[in-house]
Amino acid sequence: MEARPYEAAKIAGRETIMEGSDMRVRVLTLAEKECIPWHYHSEITDSFVCLEGPMVVETRAPRAEYVLDPGERCEVPPKVAHYVHGLNDGPFKFLIVQGVGVYDNIAVGGKPRT
Repeated sequence: MEARPYEAAKIAGRETIMEGSDMRVRVLTLAEKECIPWHYHSEITDSFVCLEGPMVVETRAPRAEYVLDPGERCEVPPKVAHYVHGLNDGPFKFLIVQGVGVYDNIAVGGKPRT
């Protein structure tokens, strides 16, 4: 497994809705075949709300797959690797709520899907 420092994924759109001293809310828009690669955060919880989709949030340890339609949500706790993509690599848009502070987004090696 390879660890790399944080590098923002290249996606169609990123809009910050709110950012305070301890929380950030963004809307991320991903075009067909775009994704947020496998990564984890040591102290940050990601809360996802699908706005346009469907979208998929996959996790490792525990292994899970959440398929979200518009209006549905899920949460990924700290230290859980996750990968976000559109169902069948389709386009999608989601709102993400994250803590702010130590934000050490670390990429993890391996293929996006097994």
